[in-house]
Amino acid sequence: MLAMNLIRCCLSLARRSPSHFLNLSTTQTLVSPSSSRFKLITFQTMVSRAYTTPSHPSGKLLFRQLFEKDSSTYTYLLADVSHPDKPALLIDPVDKTAERDLSLVKELGLKLIYAMNTHVHADHITGTGLIKTKVPAVKSVISEASKSKADLLIQAGDKIYFGDLFLEVRSTPGHTLGCVTYVTGDGPDQPQPRMAFTGDALLIRGCGRTDFQGGSSHELYKSVHSQIFTLPKDTLIYPAHDYKGFTVSTVGEEMLYNPRLTRDEETFRNIMENLNLPYPKMIDLAVPANMVCGLQDLSAKPVEAISN
Repeated sequence: MLAMNLIRCCLSLARRSPSHFLNLSTTQTLVSPSSSRFKLITFQTMVSRAYTTPSHPSGKLLFRQLFEKDSSTYTYLLADVSHPDKPALLIDPVDKTAERDLSLVKELGLKLIYAMNTHVHADHITGTGLIKTKVPAVKSVISEASKSKADLLIQAGDKIYFGDLFLEVRSTPGHTLGCVTYVTGDGPDQPQPRMAFTGDALLIRGCGRTDFQGGSSHELYKSVHSQIFTLPKDTLIYPAHDYKGFTVSTVGEEMLYNPRLTRDEETFRNIMENLNLPYPKMIDLAVPANMVCGLQDLSAKPVEAISN
């Protein structure tokens, strides 16, 4: 009886917050065996996984989602903790929270090797430049199409390795010319389910605006449908921003419930052309700074390219 009550409680939690549970098949095994002891053990396993961040079953990937409240920006920390050096990277760091992020990296015993941006942001100054002043060995990363400066300029199809794990680069222009989505690798030794860091191309139940920085509703619609919605439906969506308190979605959810991108392209274009959004208050300061990856001056430094 105790075991069955625990199982009911667990299933109730799963219905409320399904994104916290990484494998629904675990739930299915709860009720199939006849042994109550087996049910209880399986329940305990599920509880231990319910509140962990998505990771490879071997525990290779360390993942943290961090938040900057003024611009509602998410920064993501990823590291291969099975590697002797524990190499790590930050996606979309913010200048205001760079010290916090570096402190966390130090506390966790990680070696930060990349500070990456999904695009040239207009609502905040990236923390990449400031991070490089504190940890000079860190390399800044941004797309070549952004025409911004960085240590590493990336293109679609590139793979960014940190230890034995890697991120695949997908070109997703539309919000800006240079937007990319970083997707965790596909393979038996890579984290499952996959994770997509979509920047402003795809937000949770929304998308980035398309009315400045070379934006195009046609390009954004095509990018999301061809580069993100073609990923497995259980792929976890982690955007650069959220303004309603959401933290994660999935490809399958957005294909069903995104109020803009579930429409046909003509309807989508009409929606985007009639948003009537105010001019971004930080754009005149943020864009020039972000074109040189924040505070750094790379004019005298050679720029490398990442190979596949």
